Amino acid sequence: MSDNIVTVTDANFETEVLQSELPVLVDYWAEWCGPCKMIGPMLEDAAGELAGRVRIGKLNIDQNPESPAKFGIRSIPTLMLFKDGAVQSQQVGAVSKSQLMAFIDGAL
Repeated sequence: MSDNIVTVTDANFETEVLQSELPVLVDYWAEWCGPCKMIGPMLEDAAGELAGRVRIGKLNIDQNPESPAKFGIRSIPTLMLFKDGAVQSQQVGAVSKSQLMAFIDGAL
């Protein structure tokens, strides 16, 4: 995983996401999920391009079951953009790079 992407866990969700001064895009994913793996490289690209504007974090749902349950995650990949501690926008399913960037820009 890139240096620009933060590993989000149930233990650090509060500090890394909810208390972040920057908006945070959380990718709820799992190792066995094909579409999750497809969007991984796009998230890494976006993390580099948006450094300083948006933080991107990945949360493995198999290793961290509390946060997905708290936010009603029913399918993966799910992308949630948090701003000022609240969910601003949500996208379910794999997206293209242009859709990803439009999703982020639209939520900011």
